Amino acid sequence: MISIQMHDVVALLKDTKTQFFPNGRDILLKKGQIGTVVEEYNGGEAFEVEFSDNDGQAYAMVTLKAENLMVLYDQPVELAIAS
Repeated sequence: MISIQMHDVVALLKDTKTQFFPNGRDILLKKGQIGTVVEEYNGGEAFEVEFSDNDGQAYAMVTLKAENLMVLYDQPVELAIAS
């Protein structure tokens, strides 16, 4: 199992209700929505994830359990070769 690290780019595994930063109105973050890990809690049980628009402006910050997140990759992961 690959653990989630600070500054990892993650995607939501389920729809999540939260509040929009600028005005506090309720919004829905959809399954697959992409955010960045900005804080770790309880040894990796939960994470604070920041969601930003295409201009880099944060619009939501949500605490989520690790089981509700998937790490996204833009490079291949090297496999350890068993000897």
